[in-house]
Amino acid sequence: MIIDNNLLDKVTDEAKASSRLRMNYNLHESLDAKAQRLLNALEPGTVLPIHRHQHTAETYFLLRGRISVLFYNADKVMTERFDLNPLEGNYGVQIPAGQWHTLEVHESGSVIFEVKDGPYTPSAPEDMLE
Repeated sequence: MIIDNNLLDKVTDEAKASSRLRMNYNLHESLDAKAQRLLNALEPGTVLPIHRHQHTAETYFLLRGRISVLFYNADKVMTERFDLNPLEGNYGVQIPAGQWHTLEVHESGSVIFEVKDGPYTPSAPEDMLE
């Protein structure tokens, strides 16, 4: 499989058609895989709640578009902001295990390559800041 503009366009079109304004394209074979690898197409206006992954770090590489990754503390105070734009040489971010985070999408057609340890586990209520 090649990861090219045709694939990114396909996933982006699905994100635009989704009520969540985002769409995953899994590259791992199952949710039980030891590594969760996926493309995540993101459109402006998508809402990703502030959350954390207590047992795994997470890595984002922005393939195209512009996003900001925001780190928070447990009091919902933003502690760091990483503005990603591959055209400016800012390609990705490493999110440590347990770090509260979310993202903002600034440009239509933004796509990240996302990696975290598996197996997939849905976020528990205590891992969401409301």
